[in-house]
Amino acid sequence: MSLNGKTALVTGSTSGIGHGIALALAKEGANIVLNGFGLPEQIDDAKKQISDLGVKVSYSNADMTKPEQIADMVKKAEAEFGAVDILVNNAGIQHTASIVDFPTEKWDAILAINLSAVFHGTKAVLPGMMSRKWGRIINIASAHGLVASATKAAYVAAKHGVVGLTKVTAIEAGGTGVTCTAICPGFVLTPLVQKQIDDIAAKENISKDDAAARLLEKHPSHQFVLPEQVAGLAVFLCSDAAAQITGVPLSIDGGWTAA
Repeated sequence: MSLNGKTALVTGSTSGIGHGIALALAKEGANIVLNGFGLPEQIDDAKKQISDLGVKVSYSNADMTKPEQIADMVKKAEAEFGAVDILVNNAGIQHTASIVDFPTEKWDAILAINLSAVFHGTKAVLPGMMSRKWGRIINIASAHGLVASATKAAYVAAKHGVVGLTKVTAIEAGGTGVTCTAICPGFVLTPLVQKQIDDIAAKENISKDDAAARLLEKHPSHQFVLPEQVAGLAVFLCSDAAAQITGVPLSIDGGWTAA
């Protein structure tokens, strides 16, 4: 498989799952548009890792809560590379609290970044993809797009919304050569999940190992999903072998949602 000549825009890709996906796509020959926050040296390092693979790379600091910045990021990517062939909607944030204690501003921010940004990015890239009769939109949802957990009202609501939006996108893009899928990982050991581990350990006065084990109770495999495994699935979804996989959530969760 080769993605030579294709361009992939990956949101939230300066670290974690997003950066892993960007690296995997670059290894297949795709030019990469990185997006996300971070220290200048962190962003420079992320860009260098991509460019060292022999592909072109650029970076956008577009704020995923701002629709106009998302649209502008896509326009600039199209101007620089000629097209955005692959969009990976990965940017996300998390906050945990019971519904009655959930801060309104946290609800609004999570819905904006985890759900609305997926809509705005999709809206921006679809016309070009459909006109070229090829495109891949990969939404990083979550096992929480299929099942729920207490204290995660906003995250669960947003990720369920992402799965629904994925289905609508696939239907509307049917027959155009554009597919849209949702990857639904379980717990992937990233900074986002590490923060959950740290919060559990602090709140319950237990070790971080015990807090991690608490999360992994949901995985029959008793192992975290690796960023490289999520990235491998994303690469497959960009292949010709996946041309008829569209409109579906794909679980990669150690068996969590099998029950």
